[in-house]
Amino acid sequence: MQNLKGKKAIITGGSRGIGAATAIELAKEGVDIGIVGRSKENLQSIKNKLDEYGVTVVTAAADVSYEDDIQRAVKELTDKLGHVDILVNNAGVGAYGEFLELTTEDWNNVLQTNVMGIVHTTKAVLPGMIERQTGDIINISSMSGLKGTKGSSAYSASKFAVNGLTESLMQEVRPHNIRVSTITPSLVETDLTRGEDGERNPDKFTQAEDLAEYIVSLLKLEQRSFIKTSAIWATNPF
Repeated sequence: MQNLKGKKAIITGGSRGIGAATAIELAKEGVDIGIVGRSKENLQSIKNKLDEYGVTVVTAAADVSYEDDIQRAVKELTDKLGHVDILVNNAGVGAYGEFLELTTEDWNNVLQTNVMGIVHTTKAVLPGMIERQTGDIINISSMSGLKGTKGSSAYSASKFAVNGLTESLMQEVRPHNIRVSTITPSLVETDLTRGEDGERNPDKFTQAEDLAEYIVSLLKLEQRSFIKTSAIWATNPF
């Protein structure tokens, strides 16, 4: 297993949920962290938590759906981190409802964030990885990218696109010793999925911390190997 201490990671959507949990698990391993998020308040909150682990922590407020915004943010983070070994593309949004109920704005928001956000961020990070001939890119997709369901046409379309993007990019960059993986979890309990009462069900639903621990295990695999696609389910959510 590889030792991750001293590596540098950028996580999008890293101020809460899966992104924040992943940042914490990586910090425990001694990884220096750069976080992209839209809320300066949430960014400061996760930075305060990460500072406890004695690693370098830098943040940048940006919307991944805007190429200029994410290019600026990645440059800010890279200038402070030095380079990027690990990219976790986690930022994402959803829009749900019957197909005819979804507006063009709904579609544009989901596709620009979930798909083009990965494109923009990866384009900002990948040249440096190719130059160093090493790196890890992990894209957080969804079970909705493997099977469409009623009421999730926009979200499913975006996640199917993420899976195809990941597969193609993986084939392109393997000769540069860069590993590209996708994770397709089913329902993960976060602030966004917990419900109006805010009650947690840690024994029923997959937790953000579960995914974070799994991501660390993927990154610890010896460089000669990687897991291309991972489907993670809750054992008994019913």
